[in-house]
Amino acid sequence: MDMKKMLCLVPLALFGCFTLGYTLGDSATPKGWQKGKGWGWIWGKDDEVGALNAMTDATRLAAVSLVKQGKVYDLGLPYDRESFKWPGHSPGEVMTFRSPEGVKRQGDVAGVATDPSGSGWHSCALFISDNVGTQIDGLGHVTMGADNHWYNGFTEALAGGDFGLRKCDAASIPPIVLSGVLIDVAGSKKLESLPPHYAITPRDLEAALSWEGVHIQPGDAVFVRTGFGRYWGKNGSDHARLKEADTPGITLESAKWLVEEKGAVLLGGDTSGLEVQPPPEGSKSFMPCHLYLLVEQGVPIGEFHNLEALAQDRVYRFCYVALVNKIRGAAAGFTMRPIAMR
Repeated sequence: MDMKKMLCLVPLALFGCFTLGYTLGDSATPKGWQKGKGWGWIWGKDDEVGALNAMTDATRLAAVSLVKQGKVYDLGLPYDRESFKWPGHSPGEVMTFRSPEGVKRQGDVAGVATDPSGSGWHSCALFISDNVGTQIDGLGHVTMGADNHWYNGFTEALAGGDFGLRKCDAASIPPIVLSGVLIDVAGSKKLESLPPHYAITPRDLEAALSWEGVHIQPGDAVFVRTGFGRYWGKNGSDHARLKEADTPGITLESAKWLVEEKGAVLLGGDTSGLEVQPPPEGSKSFMPCHLYLLVEQGVPIGEFHNLEALAQDRVYRFCYVALVNKIRGAAAGFTMRPIAMR
């Protein structure tokens, strides 16, 4: 084997985090990505997966090979009816549907009244938005234009309806196993969290990556830390503080830099929406990054990811695993618990 290729296959330790080299040649560029252009609608007229089509057995194996210690980082935030959420979504509610006392008193459910062991059970009914708590926005989550179209040209008239999305729903998000990169913007600035409404620029991202000693590889999942997660606590009930901490985020320029110049296949963050709020002056939408990533590029967005433990341990490259629900029609992969492994 060529010496350069051998060297590129050797995992390198940089600043206490594991990085993984890639073989030279065609394998260094994931299928479908063009530097300076990104991803886009390139996978065929029926595609509902977008940039995650770039995942292959080889990329998953490369991601898993980053695991050297077996340590797991729980990236999910605990959620209940009192938890903070973006105001455009409904709150969640958990209600006891069946209880041991109730089924015994009712006496006519599944033969409980005649069970000599006194067995009973708990079962809960969930009333919950598909966009609260730790989640991954599906490609049909946001729309644009007079025809209300989303990724790949699917429209509300042809693929929407009162019973959920019929194209690009949560069930279309495949099991995700990717090489992940944490960009700790707050940490690189020696801050517990970024100031309210702080707009994260490409220069900020570059500075943080330099501070970490990490490079983004095309096909990586990239997560941007603002420090929001340190205020969540047991269930995210301090709405006043969280509302203020929820406003920093990336700009459209940063989203384009990460996708078009670096080849990110998934972008995530610790806030409810990843992008800075309010959007910079001159923006044509209140969510320009969402329109660009989900609609134009087919790049899913991970939201409310707890990045605090990764930052504390200075783990900047890791294996990212996210398995979302397969609830057909849902706009996001929700009630999920993604992990990072090193």
